[in-house]
Amino acid sequence: MKILMVCLGNICRSPLAEGIMQHLADAQGLNWQVDSAGTGNYHIGKKPDHRSIKVAKAHGIDISAQQARQFSEADFDSFDVIAVMDEQNYRDVMRLAENDSQREKVRLLIKNEIVPDPYYDDALFAPVYDLIEKNCVSLLAELKTQNR
Repeated sequence: MKILMVCLGNICRSPLAEGIMQHLADAQGLNWQVDSAGTGNYHIGKKPDHRSIKVAKAHGIDISAQQARQFSEADFDSFDVIAVMDEQNYRDVMRLAENDSQREKVRLLIKNEIVPDPYYDDALFAPVYDLIEKNCVSLLAELKTQNR
């Protein structure tokens, strides 16, 4: 199973989602690959935001080695699931999809809800972590059930 987590800049939400999902999969002995990307090119090559690194570390997850990259059309072929953080990310990714097979891979991480972007509010990083973790647990269970 290959999962791609997508947000706008790939420095706050999607690095957390990548780290959390990979941690959960590894803890269950699943040979899953998780990556993350941004729809924008603002932070390519940069580490995750220091506040994301800090909140992940507080939960025993090290995301400091990640590097931001931009989502590309090739990601449709490389990943089984593309989980986006909000509706704008969803629209941006879907705009690049060329066929139904690609479109079927794209979903909001939280059905009918968004993961708020904590970039402009330090106080949001901990609740965003908790929200992502809760929904990664659900996504992992759903994907395990589908792949039996």
